[in-house]
Amino acid sequence: METFPKIISVDDHTVEPAHVWRDRLPSKYLDRGPRIVRAPLKEMTFMGGKFAPVMGAKGDDGPIGDWWVYEDLHRPLTRLDTAVGYDRDEIKLEIITYEQMRPGSFSVPERLADMDVNHVQSALCFPTFPRFCGQTFTEAKDRELGLLGVRAYNDWMVEEWCGPEAHGRLIPLTLIPLWDARLAADEVRRNAARGVRAVAFSEIPPHLGLPSIHTDEWDPFLRACDETGTVIAMHIGSSSKMPSTSADAPPAVGSTITFANCCFSMVDWLMSGKFERFPNLRIMYAEGQIGWIPYILERADVVWEENRAWGGVADKVHRPPSELFAEHVYGCFFDDAFGLKNLDSIGVGNVLYETDYPHSDSTWPKSREVGEAQMGHLDADVVDRIVRRNAIDLLGLTDDGLWAGPGGS
Repeated sequence: METFPKIISVDDHTVEPAHVWRDRLPSKYLDRGPRIVRAPLKEMTFMGGKFAPVMGAKGDDGPIGDWWVYEDLHRPLTRLDTAVGYDRDEIKLEIITYEQMRPGSFSVPERLADMDVNHVQSALCFPTFPRFCGQTFTEAKDRELGLLGVRAYNDWMVEEWCGPEAHGRLIPLTLIPLWDARLAADEVRRNAARGVRAVAFSEIPPHLGLPSIHTDEWDPFLRACDETGTVIAMHIGSSSKMPSTSADAPPAVGSTITFANCCFSMVDWLMSGKFERFPNLRIMYAEGQIGWIPYILERADVVWEENRAWGGVADKVHRPPSELFAEHVYGCFFDDAFGLKNLDSIGVGNVLYETDYPHSDSTWPKSREVGEAQMGHLDADVVDRIVRRNAIDLLGLTDDGLWAGPGGS
């Protein structure tokens, strides 16, 4: 390609600085709220899709790293949280300190510099410590503290991470208290009032012990998103249960089938009737890739056409699922040549680009080169839509691809 559009990445990640909750929680919670402790690692495994670290005591043998401590939770920073800049063969499951991270993982000026290197103009970032939709706070014992933790994260995201220093290049993605749909709706509206147009949610809530979207339990939250134009963003793993086949399956198995939860989730939504009840709802699947979508749409249409009478959807899904997909669902990818070859079966307007910085799968610093190689067969206007225009329209960015800050664009 002679030129490649400046990228708007809809799936990057931030590693929260140590001060996020220390600076924003009431003093009475500082000894129980999220805080960083430097300590040794006793043991750590990641098998069957489950991550299990054990923190050692001061003076114990073992590698030293920085740990988030919150109530009874001990969660270390790992090389998988921030792997860019390292050779693929050097990226292992090991604990690290902030000093061993690429600074762009947690510092705005360095993040913008790394975006420049990667031909990225703007980026929407998912959390690390709260996990991809705030599960950490949902699992906590103290609900009052959990709600304060969610709000503190959102305030940091809007006011600092996406604040003046970011010059509109970082796009806010906020969290909700998943345990209460009405509180969730309040938080959506609070953040929408200051220009936020994306909120994280779980791909499969029942995996978190929460109601499914087939119930009416989520309706207050969905109504708030519908009325404010807030996009529901679901990242792979946002159900705290990555796909796997057995307890002893190596991580490579789960890494190959990461799209599976997105696949299951999308069928849930298409067969839920929610898109007809809330016609302005938009959902997106971060890091789910897109090559699997055409067959699922084909199969969903066949099931709807042939089996809806006994399939439990005749009274709530009144249009073919593929039509609902075209109006409400967005697939996100960073490396999917097969999906791009079948773009006509997905829809040019339903695809978004991402770089996954700073994770081990990230295409940084060659996201432009990957895009050029995989999109070379597409017309320039199609490439522009995928790489930036669809994101601008979906997230309410300025025509220049920037977040306009409080009040929206």
